[in-house]
Amino acid sequence: MNTLEWLSQLIAFDTTSRNSNMELIDHVQEWFKQHDLLMRLTRHPNEEKTNLFATLPAHNGSMDGGIVLSGHTDVVPVDGQQWNTNPFAAVQHDGKVYGRGACDMKGFLAVALALVPEFRKLKLSCPVHFALSYDEEIGCQGAPLMIADLEAAGIRPAACIVGEPTDMRPVVAHKGIQTFRCRVRGHAAHSSLTPQGCNAIEYAAQLICHIRSVADGFRQSGPFDNKFDVPFTTVSTNMINGGIAHNIIPAHCEFYFEFRHLPNVKPREVMDRINAYVRDELLPRMQRERTSAEIEIDHLAQAPAFESNEESSINQLIRSISGDKEIHKVAYATEAGLFQNAQIPTIVCGPGNIEQAHRANEFVTLEQLKKCEEFLLAIVQAF
Repeated sequence: MNTLEWLSQLIAFDTTSRNSNMELIDHVQEWFKQHDLLMRLTRHPNEEKTNLFATLPAHNGSMDGGIVLSGHTDVVPVDGQQWNTNPFAAVQHDGKVYGRGACDMKGFLAVALALVPEFRKLKLSCPVHFALSYDEEIGCQGAPLMIADLEAAGIRPAACIVGEPTDMRPVVAHKGIQTFRCRVRGHAAHSSLTPQGCNAIEYAAQLICHIRSVADGFRQSGPFDNKFDVPFTTVSTNMINGGIAHNIIPAHCEFYFEFRHLPNVKPREVMDRINAYVRDELLPRMQRERTSAEIEIDHLAQAPAFESNEESSINQLIRSISGDKEIHKVAYATEAGLFQNAQIPTIVCGPGNIEQAHRANEFVTLEQLKKCEEFLLAIVQAF
């Protein structure tokens, strides 16, 4: 099958993160079996979700070293979006392919899968690996299991390309992301008797304002890295819910916040500032009103920041093949930091533009898919 056929089939699988990816994985496994790839599966402990790591060995059968072509299988929801076409049916029009995941990131997977027969024709001196993960979109939950399995099995790839949409420009760094849920528990009372209650929404609002002040501090004082489109660490509150009626002092309030940090900013230091405010100022004030008051902050998801070594062989090789000598850094997160932390030199490079991801009428251009085909074939030939 060619790239467009593969992309059409991949889009047809509704692998929104809340769903299973098993049908897609089973389909890809059949393709790999036809071409004699060796496969390893790592499953979600509680759900029907699976990572797939497959290897096309070197011509002498070696599994050592080699390059990983990595992509996640899950996509974000289409709920509430106004699509002009069925989001789970690939539609080609005006040099573009529309569909959920076309850009992020089934386009890259389609190219990699379509090239398997071409890779097999080569006399490979080192293996080519394919890494398909689950639940990247909700906090890179699948890839750590796959990487741990590789380490336990003694499989040590020499390099990795994460094919997130970059307009086929090599990205050498991205921010990390940390996501949290905060639950504020006060005490309910009739709104005419406010001294008898402890208003969870009002105290949550004070904490949200403090979080905003932390964000303002980074915006004003840095640290800065002007290679990023947003050159400082950002912090934001993005969802909130609380109260049950307009005339009841709310006993509960829940909100979600995240921060996206530069590679040289330690996440623990950001949270230490927020936790210190809760511990030393906000919670004591609450408990003077109600001793049972509580504030609970849960760490829901994370993706480590990523920064490539400019001198690494994969970095130099990709620059020589792409001809792109600029340093590109992005604010969005990927699985690249996980591979890099496992001592696998990594670059982010794939078809499509991140501005098209996560939106209605998501698309990837045929030109970008063609560039990716040429790029991956050249990388594998050179590697």
